[in-house]
Amino acid sequence: MGAYLVRRLLGAIPLLLFVSVAVFLMLQAAPGGPTGAYMRRGTMNAADLAALEQRLGLNDPIPVQYGKWLGRVLQGDLGMAVTSKRPVADEILDRLPNTLVLMFVAWGVTLIIAIPVGILSAVKQYSWFDHFVTTFTFVGQSIPIFWFGLILLLVFYMKLENPWTGEPLFPAGGVATMGAPFSITDRIWHLVLPVTMLAAGWVAWYSRFLRASMLETIHQDYVRTARAKGLSEKLVILRHGFRNAAIPLVTLMALDVPFLFTGALFTEVIFAWPGMGRLFYSAAERRDYGILMAIIMITSALIILANILADVLYAVLDPRIRLK
Repeated sequence: MGAYLVRRLLGAIPLLLFVSVAVFLMLQAAPGGPTGAYMRRGTMNAADLAALEQRLGLNDPIPVQYGKWLGRVLQGDLGMAVTSKRPVADEILDRLPNTLVLMFVAWGVTLIIAIPVGILSAVKQYSWFDHFVTTFTFVGQSIPIFWFGLILLLVFYMKLENPWTGEPLFPAGGVATMGAPFSITDRIWHLVLPVTMLAAGWVAWYSRFLRASMLETIHQDYVRTARAKGLSEKLVILRHGFRNAAIPLVTLMALDVPFLFTGALFTEVIFAWPGMGRLFYSAAERRDYGILMAIIMITSALIILANILADVLYAVLDPRIRLK
């Protein structure tokens, strides 16, 4: 397995270089630039803008700009944010914990709900429970996530009130109540709506995917053999059915790992969650190339690592698979 991992990691280097070149060229081709925000606001005159462009190296040829950026990255320097004038690494590290909390909680809630729902839906195929789950998953997969988030705000913030305080039932956004002392309960209360927005879509996809995989697995010969040996139905379903049905689900979960870093753009913008998704959105508005390149490249690296992780988990879950 060690040789396989080394070979895959070495193969990822030219792929990341290609992605960096493609993204850099696309950002350069986009209208506007890092100084566009200052031009629109009229806060700097032409001489100051020219000096800023010179300082940022925007007047250099594109290959020179890319070479300087790549050289800094190889030295561990992600550059400076144009608007805040802070290191890009600091901008990312300030927001990454908030995104990790949001995404891990949403992912945990998703797995807690989706796995038993998917298994039961397959075991009780064509029952009222299966029909209910199928309807829910179709609705969950069809509803635009940003629309669902706005509906959550409309109902639980604008319409419903806390019967004891008269305030909105759930906060509209943010990580915690401004000016209030630190409280775990307050943090959890602020997580409810954004986690619901994220988990609803994930539960629909994961449970539907697991149901289909379970239906294929529980009709295999080895499952019938396990039943014939007198094993309990619970043991047959969990050990022989779910373990093998979970292998395709690993791919879906592995491909979602990069979102633990980037966050969910719509969710973080709608609920004013100060995470990576909102940072990416604001950087795109400002044409802050340093932040955009850093987030996209780290996400690309995580996608590659997630696929390698999926292959390793395949071998762990299925002894028939050998990594060479």
